[in-house]
Amino acid sequence: MAKPNRTDVPRSRERDAAKAARAVKIAEKLLQHYGEAECALTHANVFQLLVATILSAQCTDERVNKVTPALFEKFPTPKSIVDSRPGDIENIIKSTGFFNAKAKNIRGAAKVIMQQFGGEIPRNMEDLLTLPGVARKTANVVLGSGFGIRGGFVVDTHVTRLARRFNITNQDSPEKIEQDLCKLLPDADWIGLGHAMIWHGRRVCSARTPDCEHCPIADLCPSKGLAPDAWKSAKIKNAAASAKRSRLSANSTVGNRLSARGGSPRRVRDRKH
Repeated sequence: MAKPNRTDVPRSRERDAAKAARAVKIAEKLLQHYGEAECALTHANVFQLLVATILSAQCTDERVNKVTPALFEKFPTPKSIVDSRPGDIENIIKSTGFFNAKAKNIRGAAKVIMQQFGGEIPRNMEDLLTLPGVARKTANVVLGSGFGIRGGFVVDTHVTRLARRFNITNQDSPEKIEQDLCKLLPDADWIGLGHAMIWHGRRVCSARTPDCEHCPIADLCPSKGLAPDAWKSAKIKNAAASAKRSRLSANSTVGNRLSARGGSPRRVRDRKH
């Protein structure tokens, strides 16, 4: 049986292939531009990284880095966390928000680490997910930045926003976004690219004012020129198509009005400028 020609391949498969190729090009450019990117949470060991990542929920890394020095000086080990008195941890981490829940999770994680893992941080996703306060994002941070293990892709708010703006996923949940990224991108790049995307999201492709003019991947990004929150719609492509339809509709309306008056759209545009 003859191999199918390119025209015989379903269009959806062609689109998937094109998306994968563009995702890889984006990854290559980001890694070239942010080759020095690393975890922004200050830590001296994997336990500190785990605690800092738990604290980073709904909080900036800068704020976490301001409270962890005092926290780790007083409670440097899982055992010291377990032995802490009520209020000790809470008073130190209060400025990170949701401090009662975070303190409870930190104590709970330290207790499980002591009782089930001999005081050592687990080195696999399954065991890490048994720790209170640890979901896939935190586990991926610990595995990647702590142990250099490519267990998955870190998906935080920045990665979510960028992946949607790049139109390499249309998913909403971090778990499904992670699945899409892992399918599209080489696993050797997962750790470094996660850091690079976070740096890019903070420095260039911010939530409110993306700097498309100075973006190193603007030529590959379908969100260039769109509203900053267009990625929140069902699909970037739909947003772009909607914007195009609106422009065509507006031009058509103007043209119809001018035709009725015997005017010229071109002369009107010239007068406006």
